[in-house]
Amino acid sequence: MALIAAQMYTLRELCKTPAEIALACAKVKKMGYDGIQVSGIGKIEAVELKKILDGEGLLCAATHIGLETMEKETARVIEEHQLWNCKYTAIGGFFTEAWNRRIIDTFITRYNAVAKQFAGSGISIGYHNHHHEFSPVDGQRPMDLLINRLNPEVWIEIDTHWVARGGADPAAYIEKVAGRIPCVHFKDMTLEFEGRVPKMCEIGDGNLNWPRIVQACRYAGVNWYIVERDSGDMDPFDSLERSICNMREKMGL
Repeated sequence: MALIAAQMYTLRELCKTPAEIALACAKVKKMGYDGIQVSGIGKIEAVELKKILDGEGLLCAATHIGLETMEKETARVIEEHQLWNCKYTAIGGFFTEAWNRRIIDTFITRYNAVAKQFAGSGISIGYHNHHHEFSPVDGQRPMDLLINRLNPEVWIEIDTHWVARGGADPAAYIEKVAGRIPCVHFKDMTLEFEGRVPKMCEIGDGNLNWPRIVQACRYAGVNWYIVERDSGDMDPFDSLERSICNMREKMGL
């Protein structure tokens, strides 16, 4: 069976205190999740989070942290991830008011320098996409620039929903970063009738081509399938439960 983690950003409004984090971890473990991705939760001491994870038998699949934290608090980040036995961290994306080649090039140089700070630590830094990386700049998709020019040791956390929302093929991008994608974000997409706008939904209940995506993940060597839903109609806990049920029973993960 595949390793499936719950992205705690899904539960961010329900994980603002250590007690709420502990309760959430207990609930996702009961659903059958193997681990969590630490992101968007309230303040908690690293040792206390370690105790919660060990007590529930959950693994820390990955984390999301800010770029400045990576740069300025590298030693602390490494120490905490080693404590959690977590090998992967990533930034949630590169956000800027302007979007041009010079700004993208500057970011790539900066992030490659950060990657060097983590060299030899056993912790790998990665990049998580949204949809704006698929808005062409000078005839090129910024996502392709990032993949091609970030150092090879920078892993790529493909988010299936955002790739599709950017007008690209999630499976193709997963295959594009084969061997460099230990963690993938599973996030489905449907269409809201009122306004005809895309929205997020539970895995398997939307319009993404999941058989093709799963095939791509297996080809690319994905270790962790991480479930995330930023917003939606269903209660966040119910959403996570429905998603893992569909993944295990319908997709055979």
